[in-house]
Amino acid sequence: MQPNLSIMVTNLAAVLIMMFGGWLISLIYRNVTVVDSLWGMGFVLIAWITFFLADGIVSRSLLLAVLVSAWGLRLCYYLSRRNWGKGEDPRYGTWREKSGERFWFVSLFKVFVLQALFMWVISIVIQIGQMAPAPARLTWLDGFGALVWVIGFVFETVGDWQLARFKADPSTKGKVLESGLWAYTRHPNYFGEFLVWWGLYLITLSTPGSWWTIICPIIITAVLLKMTGIPLTEKVLVERRPGYGDYIKRTSAFVPWFPAKVKR
Repeated sequence: MQPNLSIMVTNLAAVLIMMFGGWLISLIYRNVTVVDSLWGMGFVLIAWITFFLADGIVSRSLLLAVLVSAWGLRLCYYLSRRNWGKGEDPRYGTWREKSGERFWFVSLFKVFVLQALFMWVISIVIQIGQMAPAPARLTWLDGFGALVWVIGFVFETVGDWQLARFKADPSTKGKVLESGLWAYTRHPNYFGEFLVWWGLYLITLSTPGSWWTIICPIIITAVLLKMTGIPLTEKVLVERRPGYGDYIKRTSAFVPWFPAKVKR
């Protein structure tokens, strides 16, 4: 087996083992929401396994590992804190009801193995960037990618912090967050996630023949814009928060922009 392919297979095995452990924990607590916390950690695991096993350029490999770690650890902490003591996420609760007594086994494949495979595919952009033997030095594209990543990381972190603070205030119950970054985009955290992954792609793009890894940020973008990101989130918010419909009319869905003036 070729060295790079062997590393990728090792990474797949590692995240499958990690998710299997998460599944066992979910059986003990009857709560599969633990998988949300493992999502970010899986990328951190892949990044460092690749760093230590690959023969790529150390500076670029380390840059990718550090950026992925900062993103993954922050996301793990945020989601773990948000979900702590709140029971199972309604998404998974619905699946549990539909599967009935078989859910303990179904969840292994439908939740944990599926996310492990998804995680591994998306992380290909990280793995290829770390394994590439050239160029020998960091380039302007590496720097530009890191800058895009930083902007995305700030958006995601600040957006999540503002939302957490808003939800913690009892006086805001049933209201819509329309201040801070949320005044310019309805989903600053998703926009930040988008930039983080395109930034990582730009770093990998600095290496020869890596253009095809664009599939990874495209998958992330599709998930955010068309699948479980904005569509699912806004469906719930429109139903639960009366003022959200007006907020949609005033505020950009994704890319930050100045609020629109709505005629009354």
